[in-house]
This record gives sequence, structure tokens and C-alpha cells, in this order.
Amino acid sequence: MTRLPAACLLILLVAACARVHAPPFATKPYEPFNRADTVAIALREWRLFDSPIDDASPIGRPLPSDPAAKPERQPGLWQRVGEYWWIGQDPGAAEAAWTGKHDGDGHVFPFLDDGQYAWSAAFISYVMRIAGAGDRFPYAPNHATYVNAAAAGRSPILRAHSPESYAPKPGDLICRGRFEARSLRFVDLPTRHLWPGHCAIVVAIEGDELSIIGGNVDDAVTLTHVPVTATGMLATPDGTILDPRYPWFVVLEVLYDAEAEPAADR
Repeated sequence: MTRLPAACLLILLVAACARVHAPPFATKPYEPFNRADTVAIALREWRLFDSPIDDASPIGRPLPSDPAAKPERQPGLWQRVGEYWWIGQDPGAAEAAWTGKHDGDGHVFPFLDDGQYAWSAAFISYVMRIAGAGDRFPYAPNHATYVNAAAAGRSPILRAHSPESYAPKPGDLICRGRFEARSLRFVDLPTRHLWPGHCAIVVAIEGDELSIIGGNVDDAVTLTHVPVTATGMLATPDGTILDPRYPWFVVLEVLYDAEAEPAADR
């Protein structure tokens, strides 16, 4: 049997590690990919940002005029957003070098331009990577990539459902279009183009509302409450969304390893 020189083994090891920006416990992973870890990671990040809750309507909300008031730019937190980008994106992605206030060259960008550096999808990608989703999640700087992948059956761990057909569970994602994509509906998926959107992780279900956590909400990791029907759906049977603030149009069921049926004995 031919043995590779130690230098060759080191090169192969470095190349394997360079394929992802993540620690061994997440890439191996040490534990089965599971809902409890995903929810706990999202809650941990929410607490890091001082546990903000935002249930107000976005209509008529004034734009911040002071960059220092943005949590994403505060000491310790802009670096954390940078970690969402670094870990959540694949090596080679230009966005992997961004932070909460720096572009890929390390320059501070104007705070009014932060929409060009929106990190809500990076946050979702970070949580899924750290929770142990491995290469089965479509990591991306935008939500449309993994929503479309789910709708097209291109991810082994994501299933797309209409808001009136599936009750989200903790660890699942709910998504909506933003700006010109507010009119998107489940029947439009998968789309042939990328669109501006937002997704959040369900972390709790209490009575007739969900608690969800999303990144880049008020420039922080923020918790929001979303109304649901008595059966836990985001919409009534005719497709009417209960939340008057946001047009949630798709639920992404996440298939966790810890819930997979054991293989049948042969």
C-alpha cells in the first residue's frame, strides 16, 4: 500500500477544511442536526443583541439618523455580523468578508447604504451551518436562493409548503417577499429570478402565535410574534394571511436528522 508523504496529507487536510468556514463540531457534525440546537443557537444570538422584540407595524417607521444607534455597528456586534457572513457563506463568496459596517476591503460603508449589505440571509445560513446542516442547506447571501431550492426539491432537508397547508414547528422557517416582491405567492415558486425577501426561524409556539427570530430586523437579531390559526397555520383555508403587517407566503419545513426514521433492518 502506497503511503502519501506527510506534506501531501497536510495539503489535503487544509484543502478539505477550506471548503467551509465552520468548526469541526458543525461540519462533522458531533451531534445529529436537530431542532433543539437550531432554536437554541437562534435564541443565543438574540440574547447577544440584548433580546429585542419588535411587534410594531413597519409602516411609517422613521429611518434612523444616528449610525451609533444601529446595533449592527456597535463594538462587539459588528464583528458578530461579520461572523454570520464568514461562517454562513461558502469560501470565495465576496460577502464572506463583510461585517456589520465594513465592505469586503475593510472600509466602513455609509450607514444609509446598509441595505446593500443586508445580513438576514447570512444569519439564517450561519444558524443552519453551526447547527450541523452540512452541505445540504443552500447557503446564500439572499433568501430567494434557498426558498427556490426548497420549492424545486433541490435540498434534501428543506420542504416548501403554502401558509394554509402546513403548521410550522420550532426550527422551521417562515418567509415573505419585501419591496417589489411583496406580491409573491406560493404558486409563484420556484421563481426564475432572485427577489428581496426575509425569513425567520420559529423558536416557540404559544397559543395563537409563533415567536420567530430573524437577523437584520431593526439592525439586530430580533424576536417577533406572528399570529396563527387554531391549527397553527399562518393563513386561513382560503389563503388569507393572519398577520396584517407582513405577507408571509411560504413555510420551509426543515427535515432534521434527529427525527429521521431509522433504516429498516435488512
